[in-house]
Amino acid sequence: MTTYIAHFTAKHNVIPTEQNSIFIWRQESGEVDIKLLEDKIKRESSIHFYGLATDDQVEVKQDDININVFKTMPFSG
Repeated sequence: MTTYIAHFTAKHNVIPTEQNSIFIWRQESGEVDIKLLEDKIKRESSIHFYGLATDDQVEVKQDDININVFKTMPFSG
């Protein structure tokens, strides 16, 4: 298993706050599948970020979040 780090931004279709962050995960060595990574970031990071960034009146759905991954690389920290 290799540890990777990604720099990404997330934008919600309704909530006007942008998440600019990093994401660390482990996977078998090899090429990073960006689509799978985007889904993983939505599930494990952004949905919780937007849940905290809004009031209880807005339902946070994964389909309303757009992820842009800028860079990925192996991480040893």
